[in-house]
Amino acid sequence: MKETTMKTTAASTRICPVEGAGMLDHPLRRLFQNPRKIVAPHLREGLRVLEVGCGPGYFTVSMAQLVGASGSVTAVDLQSGMIERLTAKITGTAVESRIHSFCGEVGGLEASEHFDFAFLFYMVHEVPDARSFFREIAAHLAPSGTVLVVEPPIHVSRQGFERTLAAAQEAGLTKIASPRLFPNHTALLGRA
Repeated sequence: MKETTMKTTAASTRICPVEGAGMLDHPLRRLFQNPRKIVAPHLREGLRVLEVGCGPGYFTVSMAQLVGASGSVTAVDLQSGMIERLTAKITGTAVESRIHSFCGEVGGLEASEHFDFAFLFYMVHEVPDARSFFREIAAHLAPSGTVLVVEPPIHVSRQGFERTLAAAQEAGLTKIASPRLFPNHTALLGRA
């Protein structure tokens, strides 16, 4: 991966601060957002996964376990503090070598890096330009790859989510399924 730095944007005031990372990684969260149940239907051994907005790694570790030793997870976050928390969590564990993390944006990936699955959980509404963002995601998606978009109803209206899907479609991604993750807005996208 090429070196990248965090950009300060208008969206940076809307992202969850590092100080709130404890709530993102709280054990009680598993009662209503179990990471394995959410991602397992989309993963299998050997897949290459891109997780954008990984935070402290709430989903990252489960995805690394599910893709096994022959798979990998590239975890990206705008905040270095989140990446530091993720690194501390996985250091010395069986999944450490499967997780590659960096602070920055999707544009910081090497052009040749392609993924079988991209996971965008509660973060697209924080992106200032969804069309450009989805173009970057599409550029790094393997031909048969999929993208799971999950957005919270408290921040994103039904119409807002439809605008998100329109931005994805403009980037060459189309909805192929709507996984049920009540009460969230969800879409599984693939190449058009």
